[in-house]
Amino acid sequence: MKNIRNFCIIAHIDHGKSTLADRLLDVTHTITDREKQAQVLDDMDLERERGITIKSHAIQMDYLRNGEKYVLNLIDTPGHVDFSYEVSRSIAACEGALLIVDATQGIQAQTISNLYLAIENDLEIIPVLNKIDLPNANPEDVKDQIVDLLGCDVDDILSASGKTGEGVPDILEAIVDRVPAPEGDKDAPLQALVFDSEFNSFRGIITYIRIMNGEIRKGDKVKFLNTDKEYQADEIGVLRLIQEPRKVLSTGDVGYIISGIKTSTEVKVGDTITQVENPCAAGIDGFEEVKPMVFAGVYPIDTEDYEDLRAAMEKLKLNDASLTFEPESSLALGFGFRCGFLGLLHMEIVQERLDREFDMNVITTVPNVSYVAHTQKGDEFEMHNPSDMPDPNALDYIEEPYIRAQIITKSEYIGPLMTLCMSKRGVMTNQQYLTSDRVELTYEMPLGEIVFDFYDKLKSISKGYASFDYFQIGFRPGKLVKLDILLNGEGVDALSTLIHFDNAQAFGRRMCEKLKELIPRQQFDIAIQGAIGAKIISRETVKAVRKDVTAKCYGGDITRKRKLLEKQKKGKKRMKQVGNVEVPQKAFLAVLKLD
Repeated sequence: MKNIRNFCIIAHIDHGKSTLADRLLDVTHTITDREKQAQVLDDMDLERERGITIKSHAIQMDYLRNGEKYVLNLIDTPGHVDFSYEVSRSIAACEGALLIVDATQGIQAQTISNLYLAIENDLEIIPVLNKIDLPNANPEDVKDQIVDLLGCDVDDILSASGKTGEGVPDILEAIVDRVPAPEGDKDAPLQALVFDSEFNSFRGIITYIRIMNGEIRKGDKVKFLNTDKEYQADEIGVLRLIQEPRKVLSTGDVGYIISGIKTSTEVKVGDTITQVENPCAAGIDGFEEVKPMVFAGVYPIDTEDYEDLRAAMEKLKLNDASLTFEPESSLALGFGFRCGFLGLLHMEIVQERLDREFDMNVITTVPNVSYVAHTQKGDEFEMHNPSDMPDPNALDYIEEPYIRAQIITKSEYIGPLMTLCMSKRGVMTNQQYLTSDRVELTYEMPLGEIVFDFYDKLKSISKGYASFDYFQIGFRPGKLVKLDILLNGEGVDALSTLIHFDNAQAFGRRMCEKLKELIPRQQFDIAIQGAIGAKIISRETVKAVRKDVTAKCYGGDITRKRKLLEKQKKGKKRMKQVGNVEVPQKAFLAVLKLD
């Protein structure tokens, strides 16, 4: 056990975590030349295409130092705020963390929030300055920032380059010297923490575990404490580039267990595994329940695929524990699920994975957040959907969730960023200069305002330099109204939104204009209206496609033409009564990109 080191790599987006992980695997000869590729741990096509890490990936390396063999378990984690739950789970399976900071960009928001996660779990932090080979690197300034943040000595900071491999041997030395060996009792009853899982159509569910106490052997009867289900450990092993079976795993090891579980609800991340014969007294403290920030309805395009979609969601939840879902139905879209996501990127990735991994074509409704409605009788209940809104006569007031947002930016972008935050009803609570040209702005603002396009605008205003992190601070009363979109007088419940009264008129107008472009023309006029209650606040008309019925009347009496036009008018009127308007899928997505 004294030669095991468990550590993870944490950093902001694009600070070079996965590239540095590649170099660590090179130096320890974990991968052969044939297996080498950039970001070797990112095994999803989606991760490669976008150049981001979506899943945390565990891999075991062997390291020889002075003739002594050390086993290093590395977990590479994502950097986006939408995947922070992956980071918190990875941290729980480790004793140390490499904190990577980009020498060109310095400390950014996610660096700080991931660092706090690691400190809360008492991890040994090793600061690493990455990308020192770049011509615009500024190592001295960034080292000062790290010293201010961590309170460490300048000599503790390691300099490295994930691209060239410079400084990587020093990192391995530091991991062995500074990261403590795992603690635990090898002779105690088995206690293993489930930190991830995935579904394999041939083997059932593969559960990733970190053993805290005791040991597990192949063929042991094991029990999951949360679900109280018993299984046989058909195969156990460690995580190399591929899974390598072993006869025994003992305290401190990170590995996997396959026990032929077929039902996805029987494995929960954060659960404890123990032996049936000699069970442990109590489970390990798991992870906090994840709090979804953004809610959206996910519906199969074909109603018959509802059960397939449920199965796909359950399998996806195994691999992405931050996804939550419950069944719901909509008048326009039939049966589907109300899903909770950690952010818009998370929602996009889930939609993409459903399509690629499970061949599920889905429609996603407009994302929103959850509100609390208070009735005049004193009752209160959560609203996840505009259709949950009680009758206006019974409603007293609505509370909306607020967040505290921390934005770190270069000082030249302060003005436009303040304008952006104020337009989103933000109130500044603090402004602090971290260095002469880097500022931290703290704002309190409604979560509903940042759901759509806040992050994209923030990045474009600051030319990609500003970084953003946020956490919820509770609910506050807000002047919210329900904006309905009517097509020929019929409400489309999938397009209705809850919105602040001051923004409703402009939003309704933009929405109608956008739908006018997207809804195909019919043989009759289509009225698109935005309404708050019974009051219409905006209107656009999609003009009818008209057949020229008078084409055959050249010359002759005007009454002949009039007769034909009257006949056409009656047909149009009848068509308008029985015809219905299909809203194309593009329209649901276009609402997100109104600007």
